[in-house]
Amino acid sequence: MSELFDAVDALLASRATLPPPAERKRLRAAHGLTIDEVAGALKVRRATVSGWESGKTEPRPPERDAYARLLDKLAELYPVATPAPAAESAPAPDAPVPATFTGAHGPAEVRPLSTGPASEAADMTETENTQTPAPAPVAAAPAAVPQPARTTRPTSTSRRPGAQKAAPASTPAGGTDPRFENGPLAVVDVEDGKVLAYCVGGLVLDVPAKSLPSLVDWTLKEGKLGQPKLSGPGRPADPLLVLTEAALERYGLPTALTAQEKDAGRIPEGHKVIKQLTRADWKLTKRGFGPWARIYRPAKGSDRQCVQLCIPSWNALDPRFWDHAAQLPPAELARVLGTYASRVMTPRGSTAVTSLELMTALHPPTHAVRDEETGALRQADTKTPGSLGTDPVDCAPPEAPNGHPVLNDLNLPRFHVRGPSEMLFEESYDWARPMTDEECTLRYLVGLDVNMAFGAGANGLTVGLGEPTHVKNPVFDPKLPGSWLVDLSHVDLSKVKAGKEWVELDGSLLPSPFTPKGDRPTGPAWYATPTVAYAQELGYDVAPTEAYVRYDNGRYLDGWYQRLRDAYLATMADFGVTADLSPEDFLTAMDGYKDRDPELGIVITAIKATAKGGVGKLRERPRGEGWRTGERWRALERPTWRPDIRAAVISRTRMNLHRKIIKHAAFTGQYPIAIMSDCVVYAADGPSPLDFLPYRDGKPLPGGFKLGVNPGLVKHEGTQTVLWGEGVREQFDAPELNFARSIKDGTVSTVSTADNGE
Repeated sequence: MSELFDAVDALLASRATLPPPAERKRLRAAHGLTIDEVAGALKVRRATVSGWESGKTEPRPPERDAYARLLDKLAELYPVATPAPAAESAPAPDAPVPATFTGAHGPAEVRPLSTGPASEAADMTETENTQTPAPAPVAAAPAAVPQPARTTRPTSTSRRPGAQKAAPASTPAGGTDPRFENGPLAVVDVEDGKVLAYCVGGLVLDVPAKSLPSLVDWTLKEGKLGQPKLSGPGRPADPLLVLTEAALERYGLPTALTAQEKDAGRIPEGHKVIKQLTRADWKLTKRGFGPWARIYRPAKGSDRQCVQLCIPSWNALDPRFWDHAAQLPPAELARVLGTYASRVMTPRGSTAVTSLELMTALHPPTHAVRDEETGALRQADTKTPGSLGTDPVDCAPPEAPNGHPVLNDLNLPRFHVRGPSEMLFEESYDWARPMTDEECTLRYLVGLDVNMAFGAGANGLTVGLGEPTHVKNPVFDPKLPGSWLVDLSHVDLSKVKAGKEWVELDGSLLPSPFTPKGDRPTGPAWYATPTVAYAQELGYDVAPTEAYVRYDNGRYLDGWYQRLRDAYLATMADFGVTADLSPEDFLTAMDGYKDRDPELGIVITAIKATAKGGVGKLRERPRGEGWRTGERWRALERPTWRPDIRAAVISRTRMNLHRKIIKHAAFTGQYPIAIMSDCVVYAADGPSPLDFLPYRDGKPLPGGFKLGVNPGLVKHEGTQTVLWGEGVREQFDAPELNFARSIKDGTVSTVSTADNGE
């Protein structure tokens, strides 16, 4: 009989109960254990333990029993604090109690990610503006397995199926705000005839709604979805529902748009579902029912009723920015979008649209004030200090793109092409040159890419907040944002200041910092403040003849940059890429890092697209609106339509890169061969950046290129051979073909792809 008992005990041990993945990680970290230490004790590989903590794999006997014992002991040492439920949330004695997915000794604790290596990396962020102190860690990424939804209606229940992949440690389900305890969003799907809402952290809710209007009602009354506001004067984010194809069919919507509907960006106004919404007193925004539809009722005081829809099969998640997110199963998609929402914000549209919304959420245009007579809060009419306000501001004529109505009064001849003395042309680099004989004797072409270059360019940048003021013969002020008409053709790159010292360089091998193509300017041209300031930094006098300056100014983009920086660093830390790595370890950690967790790879792609897209969206052009030259277009009605801010960010980003190039050339005698936006290519004897970057005792050249994960530092973009480079230039009969465009994978194109975020 004892043998039978032993067999039963072994069978039970093989199915030892384990806490959810995020709780496993919490318990290990609470005891100060590393993944390597746990792997060594259990005699498994490091990647195996990492898979257990991410939910990708589950342990098998005999390691499962030992792992469960370890977690059980740790749970005894580090119990979680379980808050008492609110009285009004307690179920009736006879009501069914939702199942709670617990750890070894209770539900997982909600604790902020404010300690440990990941947060230290965020604190130690190094950017181009070294005079700008890094902000305190943003408490937007608590390590949590969210509590299950509590509801007073027995028709809506929650469950946490063990097979569902848990969210990463930094994906909360609403934090401590009871209004949003189920997280910022849900992916709505239909399985076996039941409507399910997949939330972050593996939470799954049963949805009783039979129609789209009732789904919206359920979301606002019972779903407990949304996200707390990002700033004091702001407002919470509206809940986001992501509808799968099965959910679209269930609620009477097409699973794909017709060609005509794609052109219009919406389904027809006479569609039966839109009629259902109208009968239920729901409204749509002017954009109608498209891939990112907003359904709302007019707000009554502070009571806001609005739900955002995201429809992946209608191309809401553009693969250029969201990779293969639209093809993910519901639970995985909830993890991807939930991680992005917790670290950036709840998506409001494309990554570019979300980027602008992030700027506005961090600097709300108006704020609430208390009525002295009634004591009630009301929205103020005056703009919030530091914001762009509620009214759009017309740009200065040189800042305007062709066709803008501010150019109508200039009476320009038809088909007139505005030159640099008429138009501000601050764009990213697209420059290349032939290789020298000496460079042709080297073996490799090595590309470096600046991490979040536009974000680093925006950090600490003073930009205009209000209208421009026209000034004749101004004295240049590097602290005053604006556009300046000035002749910089006298700046000679053969002799420049690098810090306090004058250095002599081979100017013929350097791109001019003043033009995107790297050509030396030939006369007066319009430049943004950072470009003119850099000419002074190089040791040359500047004498503008005209300017449009903005006396109302501030560091509007600082919070935007900091939010994206922290999101980027936290996600990279999940891959094991942190700010404390040596150059060699950094290159190793970056090798194929997205393959370790493809879903988080999507998040990284989206974060970077948010930084670039927001800059481009500041100068959005007409898109399919039947627009004619000289007429206003829809984007001009946004306070965030600001081409001057876009120009300043791109200008600063280009100057940051050129400054590194000058420092590197002065110290090493090496010059770039090609530059495309934030990627620069050098010839080298070896295939690694360490084969030509000047490191001494692990320390980089001050002011030069530094390998690392922080925005403004560089990573390895790719390596090709010099023979490959000469071959493709000969093949395309293009002696100055831009290698930086194809250095990553060797795919050659003659089409310019300089990325200005647009």
